[in-house]
Amino acid sequence: MRWLAFALALTLFLPRMAAAEEVTEFTLDNGLQVVVIEDHRSPAVVHMMWYRAGAADEPPGVSGVAHLLEHLMFKGTENMEAGEFSRVVELNGGSDNAFTSWDMTAYFQRVAGDRLGLMMQMEADRMTNLQITPAEVATELEVVLEERRQRVDSSPGALYREQHRAAQYLNHPYGRPIIGWPQEVASLETEDTLAFYRTYYAPNNAILIVAGDADPDQVRRLAEEHYGPIPANPDLPERERVAEPPQLAERRLDFRDARIAQPYLTRSYLAPAREAGDQTTAAALDLLSEYLGGSAATSYLGRRLQFDSEVALYTGAFYDATSFDPGTFNLTVAPVPGVTLDEAEAALDAAIADLLENGLDAERLDRIKRQAEASLIYAKDNVQGLARLYGTALTSGLSVADVQAWPDAIAAVTAENVVAAAEAVLVTERSVTGHVNAPDAPRDGAALNEVSQ
Repeated sequence: MRWLAFALALTLFLPRMAAAEEVTEFTLDNGLQVVVIEDHRSPAVVHMMWYRAGAADEPPGVSGVAHLLEHLMFKGTENMEAGEFSRVVELNGGSDNAFTSWDMTAYFQRVAGDRLGLMMQMEADRMTNLQITPAEVATELEVVLEERRQRVDSSPGALYREQHRAAQYLNHPYGRPIIGWPQEVASLETEDTLAFYRTYYAPNNAILIVAGDADPDQVRRLAEEHYGPIPANPDLPERERVAEPPQLAERRLDFRDARIAQPYLTRSYLAPAREAGDQTTAAALDLLSEYLGGSAATSYLGRRLQFDSEVALYTGAFYDATSFDPGTFNLTVAPVPGVTLDEAEAALDAAIADLLENGLDAERLDRIKRQAEASLIYAKDNVQGLARLYGTALTSGLSVADVQAWPDAIAAVTAENVVAAAEAVLVTERSVTGHVNAPDAPRDGAALNEVSQ
């Protein structure tokens, strides 16, 4: 009873706990956007430089150049030799890394607060003074190609996801892999990388996020000292991408690989991302993904396909709400032995049809909303996670206000909102379904428009 009382008290207290973190934002004269997230519980800071440029911003024919440039940013500058950046971070007791996605590239260091100025000095240096040679590019190309061999070519699941995404996006660059198509990566040249660097690595295309034990006034002074003198790029292009044409028929893949031990199926639908100023639909889809595919014991698909009908070993749903252009809503089902992928897909179709016809269990949805609120609160304890959350949102076209309004958007979602979002997105004619199986498994009679591996 004491635990029940505590849980009830926590539930009632959550809305008051969800107060926004202390965030200060300003923009330098050269266009650099700066966001400071204060958390003085530990004398450490996370310094993250985000560029609004990723794999989806690459010119046609040079896929992988954004990721290659990320690697090359750890080479030398006019003031530092190759590898010196990370060595200095380590000598100062910190850690650093970087990552590339479709919509952005980010570089980060976690150090003691009194080393913040040094991090800005080095990051500003490589923003404008990167020095790379054809020999370094050739060496790093081999590193990237080996990374692709290890992470993609050696994994049937990764190969399948690459094929599935290419089938999902016929025209939009989200259909290209972040690491690049191998034949295009192998032919990248030094000038391809430098052209991308000169175009997009400029303060008016960047966002600096400092999270942790940082004073906003000090951050402003340091940012003006180190980043302020860097000129903006007057020729920075507008971020306009080709549009995906309307999908008029469902698409299907039959992917075969001898390394596949457990057959499974996936389905994706194009889905809207969070919109600046209006996040209702995205919040509803976020809750729908948890309602359908959260815990196996409590989720809609888990209870129906894994426990009630016992046709599935695993069910899942995933929706990434934050992207610059429309993303995808995804479903996965792995059948139990003896159940074919066709039969598992039929069970999935029936479950979705029942949901759209009969609606949601309001009590279950309320529980999921409370869990989502709690997760957002606990996320505040990780300053690097907070910095990443803000950076991902801001490079996707959202604002600080949108990030801070997200918990309220989640809390305001109704069962009617979720059903409306499901009806708009879960449309068979706008889906891509893939069956993943071993080569000797029976062919599925429903497989149309196949793309085989």
